[in-house]
Amino acid sequence: MMAAAAAEAGEVEASAGRQLPPHAAAGPVLRTVEMHTGGEPLRIVPQLEAGAAAAGLSLLALRRHMAASLDHLRRALMHEPRGHGGIAMCGHAVLALGRFALDYGLVAAPRRPETAVRLRCPCGPVTAFVPWDGRRSGNPVRFHSVPAFAAATDLAIDVPGRGKVVVDIGYGGTFYAFLSAEQLGLDVCSSKTRDLVDAASAVTEAVKKQFKPHHPESEDLAFLYGTILTDGKDAFSEEPTTNICVFADEQVDRSPTGSGVTARIALQYHKGLIQLNQTRTFRSSTTGSLFTGKAVKEARFGDYDAVVVEVSGEAFYTGTATFTVEEEDQLKYGFFFK
Repeated sequence: MMAAAAAEAGEVEASAGRQLPPHAAAGPVLRTVEMHTGGEPLRIVPQLEAGAAAAGLSLLALRRHMAASLDHLRRALMHEPRGHGGIAMCGHAVLALGRFALDYGLVAAPRRPETAVRLRCPCGPVTAFVPWDGRRSGNPVRFHSVPAFAAATDLAIDVPGRGKVVVDIGYGGTFYAFLSAEQLGLDVCSSKTRDLVDAASAVTEAVKKQFKPHHPESEDLAFLYGTILTDGKDAFSEEPTTNICVFADEQVDRSPTGSGVTARIALQYHKGLIQLNQTRTFRSSTTGSLFTGKAVKEARFGDYDAVVVEVSGEAFYTGTATFTVEEEDQLKYGFFFK
């Protein structure tokens, strides 16, 4: 109504097929596919995948190359105003990328009713299993993890200003510290997210100073990624168990966290709290979204007794985007605001 009135008044000229601004971009043009899994966003840049394949680099080598030479493009896409501080790559992305690989023709001959999609991840090869009806992908998607293991259990940590807590350290593609929010005087389901984030971040910093994780294959992966606060319900149950994952620079996962579910299942199996093929449901305290996880087979990873974990969840497309960069924009490569 308003647009029509403006057009009648001569204020807007309507033209079928008129290209939306910008009419010409002086800087790079970046096209993406947008998805989310359990509320956690994923921004896929298809042309970067093609560049990686052409260069023949491993993902860890490509990550180092990108950080050294093209980090301004990462910042432009991930930071504000085009992105936000919570965008990340994790197990949730494997579920979404499985669908993307089928729908965008990256798998030559998808099979009904489910197609296996092998993905290269920084932690190693991971296989996603994606429903396929002959035309498009569907949900739920599941994946089989890299070998996951308990790196340490019942580890006493002194957290400055908060006292001593007992944590478990689990690996599910990256390392996390796990503890019940109750140890910090909080409730993962009802406490303010800011309070949970502050407490989890304090635990992460304390663990980093008092424990050094060991990865059997790569020093690039031998670091603590974050802390996951739980409701303490680690023993097997048909009821969902709730957690919140605080990772990297105080970022909060909106999903139950694919690698976090993997690591938590590995810890529960190591402690004898679950058996092979017992499915547990994990709920995100931030969005209420659900993943399931189960240990499907035992494995050996370096010196560790490990398990392969199956994680299942739902991933959805939210759109596509074309991002441009104008050289005169002082904030063209983004900013990070906390």
